Amino acid sequence: MRKTEILPWTEEWGKVYLKEESKLKEIFKDELIEIYHIGSTSIPTAGYAKPIIDILVVVKDIEKVNLFNKEMLCLGYEPRNEHGITERRYFTKGKQKRSHHVHIFQLGNKNIDAHLSFKEYLINNPEDAKNYGDLKKILAKQFPNDTHKYQEVKEKFVDELIKKAVDWKVN
Repeated sequence: MRKTEILPWTEEWGKVYLKEESKLKEIFKDELIEIYHIGSTSIPTAGYAKPIIDILVVVKDIEKVNLFNKEMLCLGYEPRNEHGITERRYFTKGKQKRSHHVHIFQLGNKNIDAHLSFKEYLINNPEDAKNYGDLKKILAKQFPNDTHKYQEVKEKFVDELIKKAVDWKVN
C-alpha cells in the first residue's frame, strides 16, 4: 500500500524534472511538441508537495503514444492508458514509492491549458498556493494510508482552483 507523503518544497524537484525531461525528449522525438513540469513540485509558492514529479507532454498524435510503451517500460514507467481521462495517455514510475507521473495529451486538448493555467495561477497567487499546500499536509495526516481518499478530498479543492485559474487567465 502506498503512503501519502508530503514534503516541504525544494529546488531539487526542478533538477529531477530536467533529467527526466531529456529522457522523454529522446523517446518521443519527432512526435513531441512540448514538455512541461507541472503539479505541486513545480510551484514553489505551494510550500509543500508529494515528492512526485508531474510531467505534461504535448504530442502531435495521441494515437501514436502507445507505440512508445516499450521504451517507457525500459525507463521504469508503467503504461496506464487513459486512466480515467479521455484522450490522455498516462504513465507512472515507481510502484509503492511513486516518483513520476507523465500525462500526455495531443496538441489542442483542453487539459493542456487547464494544467498550465493552474500552475501559473498558483505561482502568481501565493495565498491560494499556500492554502493548497496546507491542505495537502492536513489530508496527508488524515489519510496517510489511503491515497485514493486523499485524492478524492483534494480534488474538490483543486476543481475550485482550476475554475479560478481559468477565470484569472481570461481576465
